[in-house]
Amino acid sequence: MTQPSTSDTREYESARERVEELRTQIRYHDYRYYTLAEPEIGDSQYDAMMRELRAVEEQHPELITPDSPTQRVSGEPAEGFAVVEHREPMLSLSNVFDREELLAWQRRMTRLIEREDFTYVCEPKIDGLAISLVYRGGHFEYGATRGDGLRGEDITSNLRTIRSIPLVLQADPDSLPPAFEVRGEVYLSKEEFRRLNEQRAEAGEQLYMNPRNTAAGSLRQLDPRVTASRRLDVFIYQLGWVEGERPVASHSEAIAWLRSLGFTTNPLTETFNDVDRVATFCENWVERRDGLEYEIDGVVIKVDDLATQRALGVVGREPRWATAWKFPAEQAVTRLNAIQVSVGRTGVLTPFAVLEPVFVGGVTVSMATLHNLDHVRELDIRAGDDVIVQRAGDVIPQVVGPVLSRREGRDLPIFEMPETCPVCGTPVAHDEGEAAYYCPNRQCPTKLARLIEHFTSRYALDIEGFGEERSAMLVDRGFVTSLADLYDLPG
Repeated sequence: MTQPSTSDTREYESARERVEELRTQIRYHDYRYYTLAEPEIGDSQYDAMMRELRAVEEQHPELITPDSPTQRVSGEPAEGFAVVEHREPMLSLSNVFDREELLAWQRRMTRLIEREDFTYVCEPKIDGLAISLVYRGGHFEYGATRGDGLRGEDITSNLRTIRSIPLVLQADPDSLPPAFEVRGEVYLSKEEFRRLNEQRAEAGEQLYMNPRNTAAGSLRQLDPRVTASRRLDVFIYQLGWVEGERPVASHSEAIAWLRSLGFTTNPLTETFNDVDRVATFCENWVERRDGLEYEIDGVVIKVDDLATQRALGVVGREPRWATAWKFPAEQAVTRLNAIQVSVGRTGVLTPFAVLEPVFVGGVTVSMATLHNLDHVRELDIRAGDDVIVQRAGDVIPQVVGPVLSRREGRDLPIFEMPETCPVCGTPVAHDEGEAAYYCPNRQCPTKLARLIEHFTSRYALDIEGFGEERSAMLVDRGFVTSLADLYDLPG
């Protein structure tokens, strides 16, 4: 076997030292940029270090390690995501909507453990996707989605592409617990959301609806290169399980400790000893939220002391020691262009509003259900009206009512249900005293397609591969004229 020459050995050692030096510098500047928001160098200097590191690693591929900054995006697209069992459940939060409900939450805790002197930690509630990150020996090991709280999906490859998630912590591994978990919220900034939609508009593609759904879709891409192109970000909001001794005694201490390790935490987090000041903090954010660079839908409030958290415990799938102050529904005014009717799987005709697209509650709304004729008449809305639309959280957008002052002088038609089915032309049926109008034709194409869609969904037979488009295609081409025909379809 040929022994490496002295010059080769010196060159290798020089490359190894330079790689370590570059990695250390890049991690330091990542920490300054993402965690402290105090960059010391410009983008061009940072990019130059990354280019040099890639070049040295290409010359010496044996020096490449999984936690190198160059390896955030790597690998081929996956076929699917493995299931991860959460070591500790990722719980939901109870909700309060005003000062009185917050005080009632505080009184329940007081009754339970007979004390009133709580310290509270409050932070804006990011409208994003909850994640779990596990670190071992100071290195990022794996990450998962919240899922159903008990188990989620392993999205480690995609999470590695998010620059604000450190691959190596800013601490001596010997000073850290052997392994621990942190939890955070992945989000898409408003600016990045606009950039992506501008790209899609130029390409003639359908625009994304809102930042949260776009972030969710980006995290679940099978190709991490797609995720990397979306420029997702993260705020870490909690220290989860810890192997060995827990290094902190309170939530606020945990956040400070995590920040010192290189995690990005929300700088808007505040601590209060008075529940009334907590309520004022939440009320102020109702007015200030539009000025943030990301979407928030409330404020998360937690009891600070970890021993008190354990004493309060959990009820159902919600911790007693935390709650979310949810913001009221956002409203906007837009034009009601038309009232149209859709046909459901049972044949019921449902009127819906066709709206001039308007951004409200974090989404672009262009349609909203109007439920039934009685509801339309109760609202007194007409095609051509300017109407108030509202949406809160994940609630379906709804039309609140017309702006009557803008109707003055205009003779707008009162909506009436059609006399025949808009799909098959069959006369519509209506039972006296009932709100619903329906198509009685069992062979109505849309009615049958919706019935097939429901029959094959995960709520019924759970047959993979069916959906709205395929169900409609089978009916339109005559392959299916009844549910029984599904069993005769070729495999």
